[in-house]
Amino acid sequence: MASKAVAVLLLVYLSGFTFGIKLEGNGYTDILVAINPEVPEDPVLITQIEEMIKEASRHLLSATEKNFYFKEVTILVPPNWNKRNYSRAKTEVYDKANIIIDEPNKSHGDQPYTLQYGECGSEGRYIHLTPDFMLDDDVAKNYGPRGKVFVHEWAHLRWGVFDEYNEEKPFYTSGSSIEATRCTINITGKSINKNDQNSCTTDPVTGLYTKDCVFYPDMHQTTSASIMYNQGLDAVKEFCTKKTHNTEAPNMQNRLCDNRGVEEVITSLSVDAGVAVVPTPPSILPTFTVVQRRQRVVCLVLDVSGSMRGQRIQTLRQAASLFLRQIIEDQSLVGIAIFDSTGRPLKSLTLINSNSKREELVDSLPKTDSGGGTQICEGLKEGLKVVNFSEQRKV
Repeated sequence: MASKAVAVLLLVYLSGFTFGIKLEGNGYTDILVAINPEVPEDPVLITQIEEMIKEASRHLLSATEKNFYFKEVTILVPPNWNKRNYSRAKTEVYDKANIIIDEPNKSHGDQPYTLQYGECGSEGRYIHLTPDFMLDDDVAKNYGPRGKVFVHEWAHLRWGVFDEYNEEKPFYTSGSSIEATRCTINITGKSINKNDQNSCTTDPVTGLYTKDCVFYPDMHQTTSASIMYNQGLDAVKEFCTKKTHNTEAPNMQNRLCDNRGVEEVITSLSVDAGVAVVPTPPSILPTFTVVQRRQRVVCLVLDVSGSMRGQRIQTLRQAASLFLRQIIEDQSLVGIAIFDSTGRPLKSLTLINSNSKREELVDSLPKTDSGGGTQICEGLKEGLKVVNFSEQRKV
């Protein structure tokens, strides 16, 4: 069912909640995992999320020398899931999630990734995981155990570190040798032509192996680093330290972090730099809360009276556009009413299920004032009528 109808009086500006991960002791809290409304309902997906983060908590504690683990996680399910009764969401919204479960995109497919747009040591925006990665073991095995994959992506998200491999520059020269781009240099393996499985040949121009050459790490390793290079190797359980970091490798970690290793970035540049180490609690298994935001029904009640003349009406339009494009959640119902000396409906309730619907609402926003007095109560009455009686509510 839809949540209680609310009429919104929007005069000058709107603001949204912001969500940040917190560190309590050495346990991370306020982690929000959100499932996109386009993902079909499947209770197994919730179980898989929980199992992944439980496993990741153990790996994270080990990889950081017992400095960090996952303590409290909230999972936000879509409003259109109805097979179970979930707790009501409070301030949790999809657009503010730290981890999103969404369908594959063209650039990454089912490969997990983290949206990063800051400099070294800066927090990322979110981790993106697909339903197939979470539910299909054959898909997941291409990237490694889910828990270790999550730790890899968490390092991107929380600490602003980068990958230690480089698909565009998989090899480099070190002295008279050709080396695979990796960390640590102690990762062993073979460089093989992927087309005929023979030994690689050297390009006389670059002095490196030709483009059909691939480095295959050995399944059994004697080194335990690094998670940011290849978390799929069983022996890999740690990040590269100042001692083990390969400063010569032409990877993003070296390029963007001035040749610093991952551990050095965590302890000196990241949001967790300088955090005091506290004793690890008896249990490092995170607790989970599953919540659901009911379908939101909103009517924007906008002042178009003579008092809004000039810049004020433009500011109102900008604020309403921001709300419609970026703040209101998918699957919400939104209508618009206006008022001056009288109140009147402008747009009946519209289901937000695409960007085109958002733009349709933006296009209907008032562009100029209409003059007249300022009868706020008349506007609120019309807003309630839009919410309670619009035929669009039956969608």
